[in-house]
Amino acid sequence: MFKECAVLKSFWIRGSAWAWLAACLGLSGLLAGCAGVGSSAKTFALQEKFGSTATYSRLFDATPAQTCEAARRALLSQGYIINTARKELVEGQKSFQPEVEAHVQMVIRVVCAPENPAGSISLGFVTALQDSYALKKSNNSASLGVGGIGSVSLPFSSSNDSLVKVGSETISSDKFYDSFFDLVKRYLVLDEPLEDGVQP
Repeated sequence: MFKECAVLKSFWIRGSAWAWLAACLGLSGLLAGCAGVGSSAKTFALQEKFGSTATYSRLFDATPAQTCEAARRALLSQGYIINTARKELVEGQKSFQPEVEAHVQMVIRVVCAPENPAGSISLGFVTALQDSYALKKSNNSASLGVGGIGSVSLPFSSSNDSLVKVGSETISSDKFYDSFFDLVKRYLVLDEPLEDGVQP
């Protein structure tokens, strides 16, 4: 009798444990389903496609230092402010205002690397990044604290205007980079010595 009761009790404990486990699994599934409602993450298609095109690079018949110096002069000739100027790196920026409440900033970065062991031929890598900003206005009303009454709002208000970054894009136009490389080659030609050894 006692043995049969012990077996029944064991089955009851195991049964309740399985029931508890099933209830927990069902509850976790329900919570996961509720969490998934309304939380659809926006996905974007893959933007990068690696290829053998020479959009961002050109070969120059000059040393890396000469190429970067020509790139620095090319940027200066177009009104860019030079942030960094080294033998292997040049970076400049320029600001534009296409609209009254819109601001655009262009940053051009040039990296010059040797292409042959002698270093007489270099490879120039150029990347242009364009950041867009919009004018954001916020009005602040003035308030005055009066004893016994509390705070009293006054009709005077001040406006704080600030630029907010709204977009950033790497320029991928072949025409844009072709015009820049042509300008760099122009300054390389101007730096070449003449046949009689006189600098232009």
